[in-house]
Amino acid sequence: MSDEKKEQTDAEETEETEDSAEAKDPKGKAAPVGKTSRFFKLAGMTASVAGSYAKTRIKSIFQNKEDADRDRAAAHKASGERIAETLGQLKGAVMKVGQMASIASDLLPRELTEALGTLQKEAPPMDFEVIANQIEKELGAPPQELFEFFDDEPFAAASIGQVHRATLDDGQEVVVKIQYPGVDEACDSDLAHLKVALRASGLVNVRKKDLDAIFAEIRDRLHEELDYRKEAQNAQFFGDYYKDYPNILVPSVIPERSTQRVLTLSFTPGDPIQAVRAPRYPQEVRDQIGVQFFHLVCSQIFQLQAVHADPNPGNFAFRPDGTIVMYDFGCVKYLKPEIIDAYRKTIICGLHEDYEGVEEGLQALGVRDLDGPAVEYEYYKEWRDLFLTPFIQEEPFDYGRSTLHNEVIARVPGVMKRIKSFKPPAELTFLDRAIVGHYGNLRKIRARGRFLEILKQYIDIDSP
Repeated sequence: MSDEKKEQTDAEETEETEDSAEAKDPKGKAAPVGKTSRFFKLAGMTASVAGSYAKTRIKSIFQNKEDADRDRAAAHKASGERIAETLGQLKGAVMKVGQMASIASDLLPRELTEALGTLQKEAPPMDFEVIANQIEKELGAPPQELFEFFDDEPFAAASIGQVHRATLDDGQEVVVKIQYPGVDEACDSDLAHLKVALRASGLVNVRKKDLDAIFAEIRDRLHEELDYRKEAQNAQFFGDYYKDYPNILVPSVIPERSTQRVLTLSFTPGDPIQAVRAPRYPQEVRDQIGVQFFHLVCSQIFQLQAVHADPNPGNFAFRPDGTIVMYDFGCVKYLKPEIIDAYRKTIICGLHEDYEGVEEGLQALGVRDLDGPAVEYEYYKEWRDLFLTPFIQEEPFDYGRSTLHNEVIARVPGVMKRIKSFKPPAELTFLDRAIVGHYGNLRKIRARGRFLEILKQYIDIDSP
């Protein structure tokens, strides 16, 4: 049996469970639909993108390079839109993976990442009856009996669950996060379908074993994210670490109102990232928030050795005194000491322009494919100068005006020429996600600053 056929069979076999695909009721709310509908949506998506890829490949045999490239780009765009549309309809793990993939510009073509970017928007909520039944199933009583007040209108809705405001009997304001029914049971099936679709579409130009490793890493993180008991432990872990940090807040867990699929936390409000604008947030405050964000990332990598790996702007709130509030600790990547050490050494070598050391660091991180061609050090210098621009230029770097992301995209053709020299390391998937995501957050805040001195504190060097 071929690998593709086996993966498709695995996806079909795991369809025995219920799922959280959605349909709209007359009021515009979402409601769960059956496993058969979910299966056919994913199978139809796979057939569509595979057919488009096959047609484009056959047609390219009879075309010149310019026409073939044009048609390939058009096919990628259509496939990306079809995948994004389907994932957006289904909620659950498969939509969450689509959200993650929307920042994977080094792994996926631009046409797909742009389409997947639409999945970052807030999902339509589930009908309250579904939510109330889930709470009663998990906590043994309906929300009206468990809370002094429980708002039946959601405070927020996302891919795997939604959040409601509530008040405990003692008057404490809380938020209650409820997982959609069946999401955890559909996780493996969803991922199997999506992996088949990506490979069949021709949209992913990596070896099967590398794609398998990445999906295994994603699956592990998703299974953790779907267990709210694990998220409660993560929130407590981060809360204990940051309790003495000025201007970084983590909501506290309410254990007696939390289970595997329901999580209750203290209500810790702040302004959404869209509100971080003058005059409420003058430039100096936004610059201070930028400093806090940089400390946040560095402290997690080099000290806490655990990264809050869902940098979606909705997982952070802000206050005019420069405080950052962190939410959603479902996706946390605990880093291996050898990865942290290799990461630190690679940064130090990059700062010193020691490209032999950079090569050794990339090998230790699993980025270099030693079965592929050697990489010239001038190529490393090109990327070193680009990535370190915010740190090595004399004046403060203006993230609001930054074009680094566009310059990365412009270099993609050069990357493709050396694709056999590199591989996407699964161990860095969520670390890279956090760093790229926070670059986007700094752009949205329009922070300015030179963070080299902060970076040197964390990697223990005195000079570049």
